[in-house]
This record gives sequence, structure tokens and C-alpha cells, in this order.
Amino acid sequence: MRKARLSAGIVLGVAAIITPLAALAGPASASTPGPNTPESVPAGISVASLPGTTVFGSTPASTPEDVSFILKERNLDYLEAQAQQGFRKYLSVGQFAGAYGQTPGNIAALTSYLAQFGIKTEVYADDVDISATGTAGDFDAALSVTQNQYHVPSFAARDGLDAIPAQNVHGIAKSPLLPYRLSSFVLAIFGLTNYGPYASPAVHVDTKDLKPQQGSSSYCLALTGLPNACNLPSNFAANYNLDGLYAKGADGAGQTVAIVTLAAVDPGAPQYFWKNIAKVPNTGRTFTVDNIDGGPGAPSDASGSGETDLDLEQSGSLAYGANVIDYQGPNTDPGFADGFFTAASQNIASTVSASWGESETYLESLILAGQEAKTYEAAFDEAFLEFAAQGQSGFLASGDAGAYDASADLGTTNLSVDTSADSDYITAAGGTTLPWSGTLTGPDGSATVTVSAQRIWGWDYLWPAIAKTTGVTEAAAAEANIGGSGGGFSQIEPTPSYQQFVPGTQNFHAVQYLTPTDYQTNMAGLVEPTEWSFNPTPSVTGGSGYGRAVPDMAADADPYSGYLLYEPSFAGIGAPVLQGGWGGTSFTSPQFNGSTAVIDSYLGHRVGFLNPSIYRAAQSSGGSPFTSLDTAGTSNDNLYYTGNPGELYNQGAGLGIPDLTKLAGDLG
Repeated sequence: MRKARLSAGIVLGVAAIITPLAALAGPASASTPGPNTPESVPAGISVASLPGTTVFGSTPASTPEDVSFILKERNLDYLEAQAQQGFRKYLSVGQFAGAYGQTPGNIAALTSYLAQFGIKTEVYADDVDISATGTAGDFDAALSVTQNQYHVPSFAARDGLDAIPAQNVHGIAKSPLLPYRLSSFVLAIFGLTNYGPYASPAVHVDTKDLKPQQGSSSYCLALTGLPNACNLPSNFAANYNLDGLYAKGADGAGQTVAIVTLAAVDPGAPQYFWKNIAKVPNTGRTFTVDNIDGGPGAPSDASGSGETDLDLEQSGSLAYGANVIDYQGPNTDPGFADGFFTAASQNIASTVSASWGESETYLESLILAGQEAKTYEAAFDEAFLEFAAQGQSGFLASGDAGAYDASADLGTTNLSVDTSADSDYITAAGGTTLPWSGTLTGPDGSATVTVSAQRIWGWDYLWPAIAKTTGVTEAAAAEANIGGSGGGFSQIEPTPSYQQFVPGTQNFHAVQYLTPTDYQTNMAGLVEPTEWSFNPTPSVTGGSGYGRAVPDMAADADPYSGYLLYEPSFAGIGAPVLQGGWGGTSFTSPQFNGSTAVIDSYLGHRVGFLNPSIYRAAQSSGGSPFTSLDTAGTSNDNLYYTGNPGELYNQGAGLGIPDLTKLAGDLG
């Protein structure tokens, strides 16, 4: 990991003798804390309030820990305004640090304070992130906390949702403390718990529908018609006119694409896919693995290596002339945040994507329960703001549970979007379904499914066939098959200026198959629904919405019209290593990532944070580079949000599906 070091030998106003924080409090009033007054800092506080959680001892003082101190960016209002308008001149990392990073004096004060407790620090070149290594005992002493070992029981599967396995984790029971002179510029502390809530939004078809492809080792869908869910990146390039840029000689040469991920890549998998499956030209590019905070451990299907493999396979195949970097870290808050800050501080990649996330409702519950920093979202915004200032494009998957993102992690049935795809400073990638026709089979018979035109991805079109072939009610089929393009309105992030006054961003049309019911108070005191009532023939309704609208644009993400995935870790679970029928917005995020590197190579410069430009392009007199999927009704929805007729935007597909060659011309 490339980080710029600051010497911990310079002490600016830090006592040379280690003194308990409680003893440092001066006589200053509560309204004006003295420099040594202990002040709490937002952090992942505790897992103690999870139902059934028990303490089984103190965390051994010798336990090694990686903790990240995310510092407050300076001149933040100006930086946010610039990012939402679009930077006209990009900054170097040094220029960003000088304008927006923390001051050398503040950084030296914090690193010197931590050094007194035996904690080593490395300061990222942006002067925003500090990576600290020490032991549990060191951090307990420095931050006036006590870490305990917690057993969190498993949570049973329900309504088609996966079970959550039992975990043994460490954590703290109260907020960490720092002297006020230090806490005043620290935004969040990540790493005092090793609880990892992130999930990969990669979705697979029912494996019973997979059959070996004639004369091939790949397992595709046994469906009539095309596609057969064995698409390649070349199909994406043809469907969304990236081919037009290839024809002009652009292939990503001179650019670097990067992914941020929380599972280890299967060694050799991306290269094998590029050469033998995608069969892209060998341009002699480099492929680099950068292990963040010690790395994520060994590759395995259970840990999510398939997500890492597919991100690299897709982005690298589309930008086959570009170099590729894999920033892979542990599935923890600091692992994820440090991955983004490393990509920003190195500033090598012109475009970056990630396909991990969690619902806003889940994040809200963690914050209310004291298990997550209340400044969590702001910390990731800071990394994305640095991307924008430096001309780095960024993409995140919008999620795969349609309008009901929290059903996939918290088990609630309220409307929710995915974080951090909800950030005002990242491009959120949604999903569609390509036209296809096929026959599903099951114990109770068969049923034909036909999608006649590209639509917003929502599995409501499958529910009648699943009910018929399995002998269950359509309501049961619906609750067990919540799949679709993540989208809706953020409850955390405000409406960004680039979405203001864009037709469709602050109103919506909906088809309510599923009405949330059975409201309960969860562990955090949050009152949310946990069941649905079902209406098989909903009418179109409408209304207004507020907050950041998600996603920004979309492409094919439905597994039934999906892609091949090569994952050697499949062998460990006895599955074919090359399979069709994979999808999810996990694919669209790296696909837009690779496509943007091709656009950069065509234009000869970085296009940077896309959102201000693409919302302007969609409203231009020359015509939008997007096809808006604006039909309203049950044939075009993400299980709730449908098209906004005659308007540029809807909450299922964003601005719509792109013509990437026309978009490149508009960006130029």
C-alpha cells in the first residue's frame, strides 16, 4: 500500500508522559471544551444490543488491530459544491491535500498522541485517512475503551432471505474518547470491531435451470430464444454501443481501471477469462493486486471471491487496453474505507468501481443501536469527493432487491436504497432485463416466460411462472424471489444539485405488488415492517420523492439475461468453475467502470465524476445519450418504481440505458 509517512517524532502540544484521558480534563465549560477535555468520536461502538448477544470475555490485550482514523476534510462546503457542478480542472493528490486535507500540525498532533501508546501510524497522501496499527490493549488505553469478545447468534432464514451465521467478534461498549484538540478534526474511527456487514450484490438463477452448453464446458440456461444467460462483455459492448468506440481505435490504452473489493481474487482467474473466454486482444497490460490492511485472506466462494473475479473479468475485458488494479481488503469498515482512500491517494486509476454494500435501513439500525459511526456515510463521501476533485470516475452497484433493499440484509419490507451507492458523489449503476423467452420447469410442470423488450429489472415477471411450476401461491413466489434493480430515494443523502429540476428525479410512478405490513420495533428501536401483503394486479400510482434519487443509469443485470462467470473457487463447493446465469448490479458497476476507461482513452483525458455531465447531457438540445425506459406499468418496474412517462428519469433505471459512443461525444 502506497502511503506518505509523517514522522511521529514531532510533538505539537502533546504531553510527553502518558496520562489517562479522564485525568486530562481541564476546567473549561461544556460549551467550550478545553484542549485536553475528553470528547467522544463516532465509531462502530458495540454489537452488544443484537438480540441474544452474549459477552464471553475481554479481548486479549495482545490482539493485533488495524484502525483507521478518517479526518474531516477542510473547506467541505466548497468541495461539495464543486463536485456537484463538475470540476473544470482536476487536482493532484498533493493539491487536494493542501486544499482539503487536514493541516500538518493537526496530523502530527494525532500521530504523536497515538505513538505514546505504542501505536504506529501511516498517513495517506491525501491527509484525510490515517491507518493505525497496534494491539487491542494499545487502543483501549489511547481511546479510553474496553474491548470485549461477543458471541452473536445466527438469525434464521425467512421469506427466501439467507440465514445470518453465528459470529464471534470483538467490539466496544461505549464511544472512544480523544482530547478535544484531536477529536475536533476526526470524523470517524473505524476498526474497533471486526463485524463485517457488507454483502456482494451478485445474483444467480436457480441452478436446476443450468445445463452444459453444447460443445462447451460452460453451464448456460436451458431456455429457448436468446440470450441464454451466457453473455460475454462483448454482448454488453454491442448492446450499449461501446463497439462504436472500439471502431475508432479506443480500447482503454493509457488508462488504469481499478476495483475495490472485500474478498480475494482467485489467482489467475481474470487473466484466464480475458484470454480464453472473453478472448480480448493481448495488449501487454499490467495486473496488480494491492492488499489493503493485510488483505482479505484466502480466496473462497463463501467469502465472495466470485464478486472479485467478476468485477475484474468484466471491467478488464471491456477496457482490454487498460492496466488493472485490484484493491482487496478485509470485510470490515476500515478495509472498505481504506480501499477507496488508497485508490484516491495513489490516483493511478482513472476509474474505480465496487460492488459491495448494505441497505440504508440496515445502516440506520446499526447507528441507532450504537454499532456504527453516525458519520459512516460522510466518511465514504469524503473518499468519493477526492475522486471527483482528481478526475477519477467512480461507480457502485445500486443493489439487487429492487425497491426493497433492506429485505436482503435486515429482513424488513420497507422501501430502501443501497449505501454507499446513495452517495451524491458516486455514479450508481442500476439494472435492466434484456428481451428473452424460455420455459421454466419444476415439480408441478412448466411455464413459458417472455420478455418482449428491454425493461427495468424486476422479477415480478417470473412470479406467475414460478408459482405454476412449483405449486406455491403467487404471493409465496413473490416473497421468495425479491430481485430487481436497486432504486428509490435516499433517506440519508440530500438531492444533489445535478438532479434538481431534472424531470422525474423528484416524482415517481409505482406499481405496488407488495404492501409492507406487520410493523415491529427492532433491536435499535427502529419501527419497520417485516411482512408484505400481495396484490397480483396493481394499478399505477404516483407521488413525490425527496433525497438523492438512485440509480443514475442502467444496463442488463438480470441473471436470466445475464453473463458468464469464471470462478475457480466454485470447485471448492463442487460446482462448475464456468457458469452462465449470473447477474446483478455487480455486473453493471464494473462494466460502466471499464467502459469509462475506453471513453477516457478515446478523448485523451479523464472525464471524472460522471453525474454532473450525464444529467446535463440528458437535457441537451442535441438529444439524450440515454434511452429512458419510461413506460409505466407492471411490465417495467423494480417491484415498486416504474417508468415516468415522457420524463428523463425514473427510480428503476435512472436516466436509462446508454449509447456509450454518443455519451463519449457528449462528454468530449
